[in-house]
Amino acid sequence: MPRIVLVGAGSVEFTRNLLGDILSSPALRDSAIALHDIDPERLATAERMARWTASALGVAPVISAHLDRREALRGADFVVNTIQVGGARATQLDFDVPARFGLRYTIADTIGVGGVFRGLRTIPVVLGIARDMEEVCPDAWLLNYTNPLAILVRAVSEATGIRVAGLCHSVFWTVDRLAGYLGLPRDEIDAASAGLNHLAFVLRLEHHGRDLYPDLRTFVEAGRVPDDDLVRADLYRRFGFYPTESSEHHAEYNPWFIGKRDGAGDAVERFHVPIGEYLDRVAHNLD
Repeated sequence: MPRIVLVGAGSVEFTRNLLGDILSSPALRDSAIALHDIDPERLATAERMARWTASALGVAPVISAHLDRREALRGADFVVNTIQVGGARATQLDFDVPARFGLRYTIADTIGVGGVFRGLRTIPVVLGIARDMEEVCPDAWLLNYTNPLAILVRAVSEATGIRVAGLCHSVFWTVDRLAGYLGLPRDEIDAASAGLNHLAFVLRLEHHGRDLYPDLRTFVEAGRVPDDDLVRADLYRRFGFYPTESSEHHAEYNPWFIGKRDGAGDAVERFHVPIGEYLDRVAHNLD
């Protein structure tokens, strides 16, 4: 029976989705699930969510909740990190401080000023988790979902002996979306991607062995891409491969999408770039 520890179990979005995925897997449905958070109220909510999910799926994992991190980590096989250091208030500052200098962002959690801020406040906490793991579960894998992902994975790799991998849902949902564009069932799509987390590209997209990129090119050139995916469509036209991260992320990763460019008008408007989108997401999660 594997012991899976969710650190930052009070995360509204990740805990709900991860529990559903974990407990739906035949290999994991009887796992020991240890939930840890520093907020007692959120931890209690996470525990209720875990027990409800298990009941709904008809499975019987061993669920426990811990305010003490080392107690939760003891004997772990896998540690899933979903923490957000500083919470909503710190995230607001990630936008407010650069805005004073005319800098605008959509997500602000990976690169740029917001990514650096988040990295600086998160690295010490994640290294603390990894050092606890070195003492109480040294053979466990640290599976990191927290951003800035690449920065945190590099920090753990360089400063500790813990095995660490960065994970993100973006590749899965990109394939899902492209399947929808082409009117095909997602499960029938065969895809391969490569790159860094938050910056990968779909190298192969096939349906029963048939290359789907010509169909996707037709879809894009016909102007059928929704307004919330225009940035990725533009990058696809330029590079020939579809990016796996969302348009709002790529608007930050490629600097010509936010602000003026060659006097040709504001790309924010032309590509429907949602400035401050992550703040709306945070408010929704809090609600």
